[in-house]
Formats: sequence, structure tokens, C-alpha cells
Amino acid sequence: MKTFKSNGKLLLTGEYVVLDGALALAVPTTYGQTLNISDSNDGILRWKSYNEKGVVWFETVFNLNRDALVSPSDDPVSQRLLEILKVARELNPSFLNKTNGIEVSTHLEFPRQWGLGTSSTLIDNIATWAQVDPYKLLELTFGGSGYDIACAKHNKPITYRIERNKNQISRKVEELEFNPVFKEHLYFVYLNKKQNSRDGIAYYKSVRHNLRDPIKEINTITKGIIDCNTLMEFQELITSHEALISKITRQETIQSKLFGDFKGAIKSLGAWGGDFILVASENNPNPYFQAKGFDTIIPYDKMIK
Repeated sequence: MKTFKSNGKLLLTGEYVVLDGALALAVPTTYGQTLNISDSNDGILRWKSYNEKGVVWFETVFNLNRDALVSPSDDPVSQRLLEILKVARELNPSFLNKTNGIEVSTHLEFPRQWGLGTSSTLIDNIATWAQVDPYKLLELTFGGSGYDIACAKHNKPITYRIERNKNQISRKVEELEFNPVFKEHLYFVYLNKKQNSRDGIAYYKSVRHNLRDPIKEINTITKGIIDCNTLMEFQELITSHEALISKITRQETIQSKLFGDFKGAIKSLGAWGGDFILVASENNPNPYFQAKGFDTIIPYDKMIK
């Protein structure tokens, strides 16, 4: 049996504007996804996906042949997976081309609705299995900035930047030691709903304009967050970041929208409106958020590698 594993991800700074070259701070999570592969002899690719509780949430089969992959199911998840496997095969024609059969199982370590990278960890695992470029596989399937693929592969916090030269795109990824001395005051709170990143990206592209100066400001804030040594400074920086992204995307900040009476600072992570928020608080915020119906509250150290 072969096993591949990829880390989940959180984007601490640079949401949306990372697509246009802003410097982003991203972190791999302790939660990830594994993909196991073993051979069989029936000419079939059998696929099972298990959730964090070890329960099968999806299964399907594909007929294997040298000319095409075929799915007998029109289920949307099956068709999406078929698309990914076909693209991987286009990038590496020898992938799935010389086998008598395969059994595949994937195992999530976090609930699918958390938004920690169900898709990106799958893409990275399949790319490793198929021996293809994971960024290219992402580009041709789900799209996005690719920071999540970088997190899948790195076991430390990273800075991530997209650089464009004419029609060429390159990615600058650097590991760093980001271990805030005040991390016991940082928490991740799940907003009880999954946010569709592709919808968020489409909306952002429809409203963005005049990004040169805002991106410079975001870059400065990202560097400040990496270097800051006090909780108060960190709170001021993430509040400034929220204000900038709010102005760029014409969206109300999550703190003013839902948590206006909270004594601390709150920052959205990734596409606004769902998934996790970052909470920086001098006092334990659990009672406050639990009283509002938000029960998934994870301390920084338990979430981040």
C-alpha cells in the first residue's frame, strides 16, 4: 500500500488580494487528509472517502482502460473526481494506464464543512500519486491562488506571493518561524457554515479596482504581523487588515456584522462569510462565542503545525 498525506490550510493575511500579487501569510494545520492506494485485479478503480469519524461519506467506481476513464455514476462528486483524475492523466499519460485495478481510500482528519482544504489536500495527494505538478492540477480543476497547495506541502508557516511576468506565473513560497509569544490569546472559531471559495473569488474579481496602494498596505501589515511581539499590536494590525479588505471588497467586516460587542479583535480567514475566523483576545472568548451558538473554538496551538 502507498500512502500520501497533505496538510490543511488557513490564510491568515492577504485573502482575495493574494490573487493579485499581495504578500500572504498562510499556515498549515495539524489536520489534513491521507490517500491510500493498493492494487487489485478486477480492472476497476474503487474509491472510498472517509470522514473524520471513520465513516464513508462517498464511494464510487471507475472503469479503467488505456483510452479513457469512465464513471458509471452521474453523481456530481463522482463527476468532479473523474475530472480531476482525467486532468492528472492528461498531465501524465502513464497515470492509471498500466494497472489491473486499484483500490483507493481517502481519510479526512477534520469535518468537511470546516473549509480547511478538503479539495486542496485531495488535489495535492492525487498530484503526488500521479507525479504531476499540483499547482497545474489545481489550475485546471478548481482554480485559486495556490496558497493552499503550498500549505499542503510545507510543515511550517509560509509567506506566499504570486508573481506575474507577461503571461508567466510563478509562486514565491518561503517558510518562516511564526510562533507568536502571545499565541495563547489566539483562537479559531468556526462560523457554522461553509463558504464557497470559488464564489468568493468570482465576487472579488467583479468589484476589485485600483489595487496598487491597498496591496502595498496589505504587504506592510503582513510583515508587521510576522514581526509583532505584543497582543495589542497584533490586534491593531488585523483590525487594519479587515478595514482594508472591507473597503476593497465592499463587504462589512465580520466583527461589525456579528460581534460588535466583543472585547478583542476578529479577522476573517479566506473568503468572507463562513469557515473560520481568527480571534485575538486577552480573556478566554469561549463563553462569549458559545453564548452566540458558536461552539467550535480551537486554540492556536491545537490548530497550527
